[in-house]
Amino acid sequence: MRYTGPKVRLSRRAGTPLTRKAVSYFEKRPYPPGEHGRRVRRSTSDYAVRQAEKQKLRWYYDLSEKQLARVYETAKKRPGRTGEEMIAELELRLVSVVLRAGLAPSIYAARQYVSHGHITVDGKKVDIPSYRVKPGQVVAVREKSRQMVPFIEAAEGVHADDKIAGYLAASHKDLRVAVVDRPKRDQVPVPFDEQLVVEYYAR
Repeated sequence: MRYTGPKVRLSRRAGTPLTRKAVSYFEKRPYPPGEHGRRVRRSTSDYAVRQAEKQKLRWYYDLSEKQLARVYETAKKRPGRTGEEMIAELELRLVSVVLRAGLAPSIYAARQYVSHGHITVDGKKVDIPSYRVKPGQVVAVREKSRQMVPFIEAAEGVHADDKIAGYLAASHKDLRVAVVDRPKRDQVPVPFDEQLVVEYYAR
């Protein structure tokens, strides 16, 4: 199952900010949540380290255990390095493209926008968050949704990163983004060691 509780709490459990909003909270309380958070000793066994990295990746992309396991199996069949292919597969999910393009403030908001039918791919409404976008396709906000406050903000670049990922060509004013290439690992700003995740699944 996907986690549906407080998002900042997840960041504190993960030991790293998982959303933009969590950054300021995490700076104030960079320790696990709960009454004994400051005193909790983390297990440092090889298994625990790999499991923790897997959990961070799962929470960052808002995935269930089964979804992440399927991503691993898909990536394993590709010719490149499995960890890097996992990241590329995760970045090509429709919710990830919506987030990375600056059309949403968080992965959770992106999921909601897609599920509620506000997003199109090549002009057709797609309401499946896990839909895999292919290079050459164009993601945009539906015309009838563009006057909603979140999308007015997106058009002003409020949710955009300082630098748009190199595999995307985004126009905030037009509320659209084209996927121009398959993501390369050095273009994806996720603070994880994907090799540990591969080792977790390969055990």
